[in-house]
Amino acid sequence: MKPAARTQAAIELLDAIIAAAREGGAAADTLIARYFSTRRYAGSKDRRAVRELVYAAIRQCGEVPASGRAAMLLLAQDDAELAARFDGSAHGPAPVPAGEEPAAAGVVPAWLERKLAESGLDAATWPALVDRAPLDVRLRRDVAASTLQEVVPEAVPIAGLVHGWRLPAGTDVAPLAGAAEVQDAGSQAVSLAAAVRPGMTVVDLCAGAGGKTLALGDAMEGQGRIVACDVDRARLSRLAPRAEKANLHIVETRLLDPNREAAALADLNGAADVVFVDAPCSGTGTWRRNPEARWRLTPARLDRLVATQAHVLGVAAPLVRPGGTLVYVVCSLLDAEGKDQVARFLADHPGWQASAPAMPMGTKHGDGVRLTPAHDHSDGFFVACLSAPC
Repeated sequence: MKPAARTQAAIELLDAIIAAAREGGAAADTLIARYFSTRRYAGSKDRRAVRELVYAAIRQCGEVPASGRAAMLLLAQDDAELAARFDGSAHGPAPVPAGEEPAAAGVVPAWLERKLAESGLDAATWPALVDRAPLDVRLRRDVAASTLQEVVPEAVPIAGLVHGWRLPAGTDVAPLAGAAEVQDAGSQAVSLAAAVRPGMTVVDLCAGAGGKTLALGDAMEGQGRIVACDVDRARLSRLAPRAEKANLHIVETRLLDPNREAAALADLNGAADVVFVDAPCSGTGTWRRNPEARWRLTPARLDRLVATQAHVLGVAAPLVRPGGTLVYVVCSLLDAEGKDQVARFLADHPGWQASAPAMPMGTKHGDGVRLTPAHDHSDGFFVACLSAPC
């Protein structure tokens, strides 16, 4: 593909991503994969170049742009080479007529600016929310660091994380399967907040595909019991093969029916040393990986997520043994989902106490700890430890 054709392909993909954001359609990565699955003529360099253009344009637009072309024109304002591709050549974008306006530059949608400010995030920190994320991995505790360094000599340890390593962008991680899991430094840190030990009974209530489940199991040295639960069959089905590859045999999965979770978990009431709740959330802390997600978030969706988090906490609380711990985690930077959610839980559950967990990164925030891309060079999280009354 010629540069102009790559630019037009990026514009077409942006149009599809914008429509999906407005209508609740597929994620950008999925749309990009679908696009190229029907265009076999595009080589790996073409796909990489188009993908980079698409994500660069998304990161430039805080609000949903009017069109993919408008988003690309914004990007072209500071790139003369890109601007020159709007020349009307075959398979390229049409020339820019007088008066055609590019999309408006921004970091976050206007309605979220106030939310972030009220949550204690200065505007100077917002650009870090959409920076490109680094490639981090968690090395299995029984795997020597030299094993990783033999495969990726440029790997560097992440400060504070004994098993965390940062790899060069674009590293092929396939040779590390079983020995290391791709996992952001922040995700590794909040998993450590659970302070699990060998022999414990642990419930991972919103396990998804199991990234944090595997981290918990590794910290337990493969001894004890982990019940990994989720309401999403497709995501949960990916956990068992991952656990097998990681040689972790203490994980059992349990598919839950939404709003019927308590009945399915009745046998675990009062039995868990730790209940880990990585609750569904806005994902404002993970925009570096999914920058178009900020186009999908609306006030109504945020309200629904806050209600879901309160529901999940209500399901989790009875499972904790007296004196045990409920670890509440959200990959969100909004107080409505973090600090305020914990405050509401404590008000509704007399006798429970909150504590900020010992963390290798982050800063105290309310009754917990918050990690931010600007301060910690990780995804954004809020985590708090809630202790059940004895």
